Amino acid sequence: MNNKELRKLFHETDATIRAGKGGIEKVLDELKNQLREKKVVKVKLLQSARGEKSVEELAATLADKSGAKGYETIGNTAIFIR
Repeated sequence: MNNKELRKLFHETDATIRAGKGGIEKVLDELKNQLREKKVVKVKLLQSARGEKSVEELAATLADKSGAKGYETIGNTAIFIR
């Protein structure tokens, strides 16, 4: 899939996971499950999940722990691909 096709897919995909005060550990299993079924998963990282860390730091941690490829972050949303 080329970059243009990926961008279109990202634009059409809504955030299906929201990480809140429970932190990113609470959404890790759900991210893994969704990545088995979908090519792209968006995770909304709410302020209560971030604390002192940046969205980029949390996205990198989620990618490491889930085995996903962290594609990019836009605002408070991290995009992962299988």
